[in-house]
Amino acid sequence: MGRTRRVGADRGRLSIATVLLGCALAFGAGPAFASAAASAVTVSKGGGGTLSPRLAELAKPSVRSLPPGRQARLLSLARSGPGSLLRRGNRVVVEVRFEGGAAAEVGALRSAGAQVVNVSRRYQTVTVAAKPAQLHAVAGVAHVAGVSEVLTPMIFGGTGCPSGGTVSEGDSQLRAAEARNGFNVNGNGVTVGILSDSFDQAGAAATHASEDVATGDLPGSGNPCGLTTPVDVLGDFSPAEPGEEATDEGRAMTQIVHDLALGASLAFATAFPSEAAFASNIERLASPASEGGAGAQVIADDVAYFEEPFFQDGPVANAIRAVTSRGVDYFTAAGNDNLINGEGHDIASWEAPKFRDSGSCPTSVVALSAEIEAERGPGTGLNPTHCMDFDPEEGLGHTKNTFGITVKKEATLIIDLQWAEPWNGVSTDLDAFLLDSGGKVIAASAEDNVFGSKKPFELLGWENKTGSAETVRLAINRYSGGSPRLKFILMEDGSGVTETEYPESKGGDTVGPTIFGHAGAAGAITVGAVPFYSSSTPEEYSSRGPVKHYFGPVTSASPAPKLASPETLTKPDVAATDCGATTFFADFGSFSLGEAPEWHFCGTSAAAPHAAAVAALMRQANPGLSPAQVRAGLASTARPVGSFGPDAVGAGLVDAFHAVAATALPASIAIVERPAALSRNRSPIIGFTANRPVSFACSLDGAAFAPCTSTFAPSTLLADGTHSFVVSGTDVAGLVGTSETVTFRIDTTPPQTFIRKHPRKLIRTRRPSARAVFRFGASEEGASFACRVDRGPWRACGGRLVRHFKVGSHIVRVKATDAAGNVDPTPAVFRFRVKRIG
Repeated sequence: MGRTRRVGADRGRLSIATVLLGCALAFGAGPAFASAAASAVTVSKGGGGTLSPRLAELAKPSVRSLPPGRQARLLSLARSGPGSLLRRGNRVVVEVRFEGGAAAEVGALRSAGAQVVNVSRRYQTVTVAAKPAQLHAVAGVAHVAGVSEVLTPMIFGGTGCPSGGTVSEGDSQLRAAEARNGFNVNGNGVTVGILSDSFDQAGAAATHASEDVATGDLPGSGNPCGLTTPVDVLGDFSPAEPGEEATDEGRAMTQIVHDLALGASLAFATAFPSEAAFASNIERLASPASEGGAGAQVIADDVAYFEEPFFQDGPVANAIRAVTSRGVDYFTAAGNDNLINGEGHDIASWEAPKFRDSGSCPTSVVALSAEIEAERGPGTGLNPTHCMDFDPEEGLGHTKNTFGITVKKEATLIIDLQWAEPWNGVSTDLDAFLLDSGGKVIAASAEDNVFGSKKPFELLGWENKTGSAETVRLAINRYSGGSPRLKFILMEDGSGVTETEYPESKGGDTVGPTIFGHAGAAGAITVGAVPFYSSSTPEEYSSRGPVKHYFGPVTSASPAPKLASPETLTKPDVAATDCGATTFFADFGSFSLGEAPEWHFCGTSAAAPHAAAVAALMRQANPGLSPAQVRAGLASTARPVGSFGPDAVGAGLVDAFHAVAATALPASIAIVERPAALSRNRSPIIGFTANRPVSFACSLDGAAFAPCTSTFAPSTLLADGTHSFVVSGTDVAGLVGTSETVTFRIDTTPPQTFIRKHPRKLIRTRRPSARAVFRFGASEEGASFACRVDRGPWRACGGRLVRHFKVGSHIVRVKATDAAGNVDPTPAVFRFRVKRIG
């Protein structure tokens, strides 16, 4: 594994006759194929509302009792990994499609023995895990329109604190460390959600989550760097199949995010076991914690289901559109399906603008159809007279009803065939057959696309056990319908096929693009892979674009309308690092002589979380960014990858430093020590700070900004009056932040004191004392007053003094103190005498 995985849900329409035939020949059954094929026919074409042919075959007692490996051979599926039956212990995961009222039948499905995994009201499907012996009971539940298998999806797949003991080399290649240091960001306040197969379910993994926390490679309780908030695991998945374990690729992805954005909160939800469950978990990750979600602002995945549509957005793409409309940045792996032949051509896909009828099919396909009709009666065969003409040239002598594919020994060939008709509105039924070099059928996929699955999708798999490279031939027969555009992709995870018969685009046929499904969604930021040790070339296996859509999105059980004009999307959007180091995943080896062995996580599975981590840094630097601004910031600052164009690397290699610089808010400059609003200090001290490294410049009283440091003091004593001060900070990107303007007043001039009201200088009284009233004033408003009576001490007296004075001579002194603390050095004085009469 190490690079990618996908999920597919191929539903064979044919009774598996061709499947059995092909497998028997491939594994040495030879002449026994014909009778085996005939006896395997259990369902005729056009039969909707029942088990898919593969499930019908699996449900037979003679087949369900076989080991999983032999079952896979009989069903023309991969034995394990991508393209194999997705299992939960001794159960298989299937999708039950209803005519309506899917949620109401959940109880009936449970009564039939099924374990309910996911319910989708939008698409009227229920994903369940059922034992093969229970499949007919599941299909017999009221209102069931079809039951089809879910295939295992594809998963594209430092030193101490603060990022842990193992740090991805992408931290330096993408300049994330420079961004953190230059802008003082680490993803704090941002939650990044990850979707993959599993998080901590791999029993044989070199490490587990608790060990990753202990070494600082993941946050959680006991993290030596003090990052104690654990990964929020909303849902994990393990196939629980003996001999086939989960990979914990999701944990490896979270390690990458933690390496680059160690302050970000992390969350995980599985993308298994079905496409509908995948879509639900996308929205769950984005939902707030109060609704059972994680509140993720950034999400990344590395999973693709085989049946995700080539020519329109499917359920996963719809979920991406929903969360991005709420402000979430969504990153997805481009895929690892590109293949390059010896002449340097990208050969992993082939597409024709329409179905070209050759007027004939290979004799072995015709013979198979005859055997089926001999057993089941006229009209039950394959209608094998309309196989695709693969030759792009027209005219006599230019008709070819097979397509050659050279497969390495021990390699598994997986072919995903789709055509341009909308889900739930399919009018054309195509079947795929694989022939060996002798012309015998060795694998087939014959879904009832019109009345059964209602999806324009066929998938077949074949493992080359011949002991040497084998050139096999693909035939595509039109059972019924029209002549739509069609395309197949060789889902090889970057290896296994060395050559195809038509390796170049010609005559309107297109060869090469392999990005599909939600990786082709407009709302997703699709990420290609560039090795950490070379920034000048993308990985050969990194899937290429572009993507073209002909129909609106699949939003319900009804067909979407055709677009007024095809929509072409440039994919991937950007590229990021792969093959960086993790603690346990996926390739154990060394990339340089003398280097200690390490686990290196290769594939676009690793590239997507690298880019997502950069988005977390951007969001901390500017929390108000929209998804469109994040996308534009990444694209506009990406670095060229050699001479490769957008079909391989999108806008280029992500540059975290410049992406943050292009989108960050200016530095925040705070005044932390300020002068009093009014004082006598003619040399005030002003202190300031910034939220990131900056060069400060200060301006006093409107003068030009000049370099300064905190704390600031004027070079000369300031004059009395009002003054202003402002400081700016310029960061490494040239962004300038400015502090608030601080104003203060200096007053060193003492006030003048006045006695505004006083008694007569001679006060006559018949009593032993006389009452006298004084009122004071000053040259400055807000002044306070102190008084001294006779030989007494100075006391605060306010602006009014009322007192009884004894007979005799008296003196009242008063002095004002202004708001700045200046004291009148020449107090006002009033002398008077109290005289007793009578």
